[in-house]
Amino acid sequence: MKTTTYKIIGSAILLVFIISCGTKIDYDGSGNFEADEVIVSAQQTGEILSFNISEGTRLQEGDTVGDIDIIIPELQKEQTEARIAALKERTTTPAIQVAVAQKQLRVQESRMAQLGRERDRTANLVKADAATQKQLDDINSSIDALEKEMQVTKEQIRLYTYNTHVQNRSVLSEQAPLEVAARQYQQQMDMGKIINPVTGIVLAKYALKGELATIGKPLYKIANVDTIDLKAYITGDKLSSVALGQPVTVRIDEGKKTYRTYPGTIVWIADKSEFTPKTIQTKNERANLVYAIKASVKNDGFLKIGMYGELILDNSAK
Repeated sequence: MKTTTYKIIGSAILLVFIISCGTKIDYDGSGNFEADEVIVSAQQTGEILSFNISEGTRLQEGDTVGDIDIIIPELQKEQTEARIAALKERTTTPAIQVAVAQKQLRVQESRMAQLGRERDRTANLVKADAATQKQLDDINSSIDALEKEMQVTKEQIRLYTYNTHVQNRSVLSEQAPLEVAARQYQQQMDMGKIINPVTGIVLAKYALKGELATIGKPLYKIANVDTIDLKAYITGDKLSSVALGQPVTVRIDEGKKTYRTYPGTIVWIADKSEFTPKTIQTKNERANLVYAIKASVKNDGFLKIGMYGELILDNSAK
């Protein structure tokens, strides 16, 4: 989208001078009406499948006005999502290995409990001279060996879990960039929708259904003309009578001798002077320095972009 300001400097005419016949002009400035325009451009490349607007159509912000073919990013997204699914198939779980090792550990713990009871009984028999010390030493040796086996089993359980997590992290590390790519393709698909950015009236249509749109190609131009600005010019001696927010009267021709008037408000004052626009006929008038101002006016439908208008300062002495 490209925002431009409709400028028709060539039509802005300053008529605040005393013309050669000595008649005094009854307004303080004149110029042309303008509005902020938005050129809506294609954000995706493809065939325009639908484009349901025409010049003069009133649109609301957020309206969907057309569709551009998005088959290419759609297929790219499907391909990326398939690769993500394939990654998940490559991941493993340590559940089976861990379950086997835990069963082995429970058997070892049961043997350890049995050896402990046998050691206690043999120790009592040794005290009663009913068993030899060697028998007790053999049982203690078996307990030591079993404790080492149990430690190995516990280490195996931790190793199974660690190795699986490492392997899975390596596989899933490829997933994050693929997910980012999938979101990018989705964004490109979303850009296939032509969404109107501002409320306003369609001023010009640059494309038709069936044409090939490319990124950046202008599709239509729209402007909000509910409120419109009169860009007028005043001379330096009137500049001190103008202030931001000041109420003014704006008028346009209505017939040969009558006017249609509107209340307006000063919304902008140029900080630098400029020469009167060249369309002023006499060389003397063109040599005068003037200041541009803008008066905002609520539009009742009669005001058009580029239309000539006149401005009267409400606090000026006529």
